[in-house]
Amino acid sequence: MASLNVGNLGEYLREQRRTAQLSLRQLAEAAGVSNPYLSQIERGLRKPSAEVLQQVAKALRISAETLYVRAGILDEKEREELETRAVILADPSINERQKQVLLQIYDSFRKENAAENAAAGTAPGTSER
Repeated sequence: MASLNVGNLGEYLREQRRTAQLSLRQLAEAAGVSNPYLSQIERGLRKPSAEVLQQVAKALRISAETLYVRAGILDEKEREELETRAVILADPSINERQKQVLLQIYDSFRKENAAENAAAGTAPGTSER
């Protein structure tokens, strides 16, 4: 796990809050955290928990995984995999059985590509098909 980069996280949160046209107080209320605590996070003085990041992400209507990556809790590859899974699971046009089958296929392709990359000594995501 990477170390927390709370300065970068705080700047990103402030940017997202301003883009959403929310005051610090409005976001704090929507996220269920105190105004001073959120201010300290934005200024890089506090390291929020994953739970607090999830609440803030929900209030901002952005991906919690993106905040986890910014905070160093999750790496970029893990975020991409989680987001892919979330999109599949959220798709209302396919049923639960189809979702599970699709996730199994996705997992098998990832394992196959990881094995090929390991054997070839290449980086993940660079396998040609």
